[in-house]
Amino acid sequence: MPTNPSIITRDVDKIAAKVGGNVYEAVAIIAKRARQVSLKNKEELNSKLSDFASSVDNLEEIFENREQIEISKFYERLPKPTSIAIDEFMEDKFYYRKPGEDLPSLDEAESE
Repeated sequence: MPTNPSIITRDVDKIAAKVGGNVYEAVAIIAKRARQVSLKNKEELNSKLSDFASSVDNLEEIFENREQIEISKFYERLPKPTSIAIDEFMEDKFYYRKPGEDLPSLDEAESE
């Protein structure tokens, strides 16, 4: 049975090292980012599909709207939000902070 190419083995130690060795903290950060990505994709898809919404349910229109089907297939083929979030996390593509932490000042951000 062939393996799904979207399945990637991840080094948990490398992921945990990004937040000081705490795997659970890393997973929580990645999960929050994945929810953001998922919500953004869902909003985009719904806005594109809203153009096709009709008040009359006509079966002929539903089965023959190829453009709507292509849009849906495009979004189905996108990488999973968790995969995107893990990649962004490992490449430091987004900012996160713990609740109660102060935001870094501009001087601190420039020195890093």
